[in-house]
Amino acid sequence: MTSLPPLVVPSTEPLSPEELARYSRHLALPGIGIEGQQRLRAARVLVVGAGGLGSPALLYLAAAGVGTIGIVDDDRVEVSNLQRQVIHGGSDVGRSKVDSARDAIAEVNPHVTVRLHEQRLDAGNVLDVLAGYDLVLDGTDNFATRYLVGDAAEIAGIPCVWGSIFRFQGQVSVFWATPPGGEGVVYRDVFPEPPPPGTVPDCATGGVLGAMCGTIGSVMATEAVKLVTGAGRTLLGRLAVYDSLELTWRHLTVRADPQRVPVTGLLSGDQAYEAFCGLAPVPAGAGTARPAVAGGLFESLSGPTAEGRLAVDLAQVSEESGGRGLPGAGTVLGAPVRGPGVASSGPVGAPAGAGPAPTSLTPRELAARLADPDDDLLLLDVREDWETQIVGIDGARVVPSGVYAGPDARAALADLPRDRTVAVLCKVGGRSDRVAGLARAVGVDARNVEGGVLAWVRDVEPGRPTY
Repeated sequence: MTSLPPLVVPSTEPLSPEELARYSRHLALPGIGIEGQQRLRAARVLVVGAGGLGSPALLYLAAAGVGTIGIVDDDRVEVSNLQRQVIHGGSDVGRSKVDSARDAIAEVNPHVTVRLHEQRLDAGNVLDVLAGYDLVLDGTDNFATRYLVGDAAEIAGIPCVWGSIFRFQGQVSVFWATPPGGEGVVYRDVFPEPPPPGTVPDCATGGVLGAMCGTIGSVMATEAVKLVTGAGRTLLGRLAVYDSLELTWRHLTVRADPQRVPVTGLLSGDQAYEAFCGLAPVPAGAGTARPAVAGGLFESLSGPTAEGRLAVDLAQVSEESGGRGLPGAGTVLGAPVRGPGVASSGPVGAPAGAGPAPTSLTPRELAARLADPDDDLLLLDVREDWETQIVGIDGARVVPSGVYAGPDARAALADLPRDRTVAVLCKVGGRSDRVAGLARAVGVDARNVEGGVLAWVRDVEPGRPTY
């Protein structure tokens, strides 16, 4: 696609002497100059997520002189964030991310107006949040929010700069349904359906190179500046894929799906986008959560589950999001799988009328059972090996959760005993709840350890390492 016209009308107020000095390196650039800087000052940019991608993007947007920056995030800063979320510091641990980011932006550029949206986006609030912004940057880490933001941006008619990172790879593009004078491409054109739940590990499980966030987040900020000022050629119609180990960039041409029905309204119902991604039961009366869409259209790559199959968008369902990244109803090996909070009907062979079998254990209940010499409970730790090296529970059988979603899932489930209770443990309870549900579906008395190993450390063995 050729260059786009500037997105934002320049402010009429002249740049102050201090601004002229601050932005002097911009003023010398063809395509930006004084008028482009005035466009940046008039711009209103929303950044969804003050995490790994949002951190560098926010800092560079502020340094560039974007006049109004909105920040959406409902999380608090944790120690494990500091490896990659560079807008936050050690003294910010425990603070809300939006407050921490606001203070960092004020240090970078006091001329920027910061609007805080300390909330989790959903179908009921996203359009109100996007209202009044010229474009949105999507730095989120879960599929449901990506589809939500993409749909809302299409309805609002504004461009969406999208980025994703996983391990040593990053991806970035620009989506816009109705660009002036050109063919639009949106997230659903490229990725019409999310991958099956559990098939793409999260950052906590698979890891991420912290510096990758700086690379991709900076590109996202660059694309935003180009959209605002009209400088250069944006990534609209292209998907850039970065491999940090090989230090290579690949560009895939993407195009609109002519069979896709334009989004004119958000999916309805409580947790509709989670249901669309298979992370919650379909809301009652909402019908199918998946709209009718055709395959994603790369120039040479396509498929109804391109995002998972091609591993191009390796965004994560974040386990740290309080268990919101859990699968809902589905099937495995031909048997029903229970969603979170839905009681199992009990192991195969349970006495009629016995009622639902327990589906979880608290850490203290687990400790009591492990201490009972007459209890033959099996503790199954579904974390990765590196996680168990930080902190674990003696006697656990370690089988990473990905095994239960891969080609060996049938054999792994068959290997679980039917005559013993199996307590399933992970970091905070997300992966373990999924595996426990799969195990119950094939007749295992499986119990999820509530809160995972972090709750075990908190309630049973204080002072042990956490991560």
